[in-house]
Amino acid sequence: MPEGDTIHKLAAYLGPRLVGRTIATGVVRTATVQSLAGRRIEAVWALGKHLLIALDDRTLLRSHLGMWGSWHRYGSAEPWRRPAREAAIELRVDDEVYVCFGPREVERLRDQGLCHRELATHLGPDLIAGEADEAVIVGRARELLDPTTPLVDLLLDQRIAAGIGNVYKCEVLFLERRHPLARLGAIEDAGIAALYRRARGLLRDNLGGGPRITRRVANEPDGLWVYRRRGRPCHACGTALAYARLGADRRATYWCPRCQADRATPAPRHLPSTS
Repeated sequence: MPEGDTIHKLAAYLGPRLVGRTIATGVVRTATVQSLAGRRIEAVWALGKHLLIALDDRTLLRSHLGMWGSWHRYGSAEPWRRPAREAAIELRVDDEVYVCFGPREVERLRDQGLCHRELATHLGPDLIAGEADEAVIVGRARELLDPTTPLVDLLLDQRIAAGIGNVYKCEVLFLERRHPLARLGAIEDAGIAALYRRARGLLRDNLGGGPRITRRVANEPDGLWVYRRRGRPCHACGTALAYARLGADRRATYWCPRCQADRATPAPRHLPSTS
């Protein structure tokens, strides 16, 4: 499930392999099929959950993988592992082909054009890139969202801060001892800032290789606190973990009924370490 850390790792992988190279043949499939042949790739970077590829004609390829999208790299004669009909972007450079399969969104837009500027304005600060101003994040939350907004929707709203997906949503709420249905208006500014500070730390800790980990305990293989652990004992208190589809989009949510008992304020706790 691609989240902000996945896209930053993808940009770090693709950048050295694509920047400065000319596309021999390639297409982007939006409402129309546009040829990319002859275009030189100038830059590759991540913006929250969006991957941006800059071309030498001052256009950008933007892809948002959603839940099921992925980028693949193949040799020129190597068979693809997904059907060609799912390919939204194809970039053939020298003897390699880079393919974006099944993204939720893909478009070609003008660099610094209206759509690009709207995207930058619409998204909140990227939690991985740079030092996100916590006061700005809290201010965006108070300004853009109703006080009755549950925390499950707050954390997934990319307008507030970019990069958090469903896994980090669950893990952050557990580590900060907040009930998933706690309301934004019931949480003090410092508590909101702490959620995003925790998320930033977890995202950055997972920029290396290997599986996504939020719980680092020696000699224990379980690298997550609550996500996909429905009914299993809480690592902190032993209570069976709960599961429900919550929030506006009914996203899968996991939490500890004891550690995250109060919907408005955190229960008294000893905060577990993530390292």
